[in-house]
Amino acid sequence: MASNGELEVEIVAADHFVWSGAARSVSARTSNGDIGILPGHTPILAVLEAGELAVVPVSGERIVVGVDGGFFSVDSNRVVIVADNAQVGGSVPSEAP
Repeated sequence: MASNGELEVEIVAADHFVWSGAARSVSARTSNGDIGILPGHTPILAVLEAGELAVVPVSGERIVVGVDGGFFSVDSNRVVIVADNAQVGGSVPSEAP
């Protein structure tokens, strides 16, 4: 569990778990534009746009996740991202027609 000055982040896709852990910040593109989340952010629920989201974990290197839409919520230093499809590394596999 994240401490007071950290975010507790959970990223899941429709069919698999992607990443979770303590983070210093999260940034993503929502239907209302780019958003950056730091500890203490106001609660928000937003529609996630296709693109990349970035997580700066408390320890380790920055994590980039490619997503193709979903939802983004923040409440009490907890960030939950539910994506239609997501992949660590920034690229989302395209679906065959």
